[in-house]
Amino acid sequence: MNKMSHQIETKLKEIDELKAQLSSLRPLSPEALQKIQEAWDIENTYESNRIEGNTLTLQETALVVNEGVTVAGKSLREHMEAINHVEAIEYIKDIAKKDIDISERTIKDIHALILHGINKHEAGAYRSVPVIISGSTHIPPQPYLVGPQMEQFMETFHQMEKEGIHPVLTAAYLHDELVRIHPFIDGNGRTSRLLMNLYLLRSGYLMVTLKGSDAEKIRYYHALEKSHVEKQSADFQLLVAEAEEAALTRYIHLLNG
Repeated sequence: MNKMSHQIETKLKEIDELKAQLSSLRPLSPEALQKIQEAWDIENTYESNRIEGNTLTLQETALVVNEGVTVAGKSLREHMEAINHVEAIEYIKDIAKKDIDISERTIKDIHALILHGINKHEAGAYRSVPVIISGSTHIPPQPYLVGPQMEQFMETFHQMEKEGIHPVLTAAYLHDELVRIHPFIDGNGRTSRLLMNLYLLRSGYLMVTLKGSDAEKIRYYHALEKSHVEKQSADFQLLVAEAEEAALTRYIHLLNG
């Protein structure tokens, strides 16, 4: 086992210990739990949109979503991205509770929510044109290959489930591979992060928030690039595992007061 594999294995053990610890703690009251979850959903929305270049601050995101405020100097698209993302989080939470099987339809539905009111022709539809990702040497598949690769993607995912691959690694794969295929014209990053979180929630883990600061964004893009170009996914797996560990640690700290 190389150093990176050992790091990931150690991190997964720590995550499962934290998950067990969380299960043993007395839950918060429904009111307190709702307030925490609402705050976390806003933070997740802010960071996910920030990765994609949305300039709303955390406070502005909260005002747009919770109060319906229009922020001067910010585009209509930025406002819609905040509102849509929170609605998409509600959707994945609902899906996770119902234990509905994750399929291509699920992915398209998440994407449709992300682009709602922004691009009605492309929302929930696979792209029909080639794309180039700015700043990346990875070239996504041609449009005629998107359908077959998405089918293969879902087959591999279900095989990972059958083989009992750790849910955090499976969640990382869902994000990583969807971004690699880049099936949509726009909104692939946000859809991928939501898909990853849907699987984490469905598997009894916490949603993770990948940060949009310059340093964190560079690490995130480098990890994806390494996976897509060099076929080495360990850096990205570790990044997701660290985010899950951070979410669990933070939540346990809240429960412990």
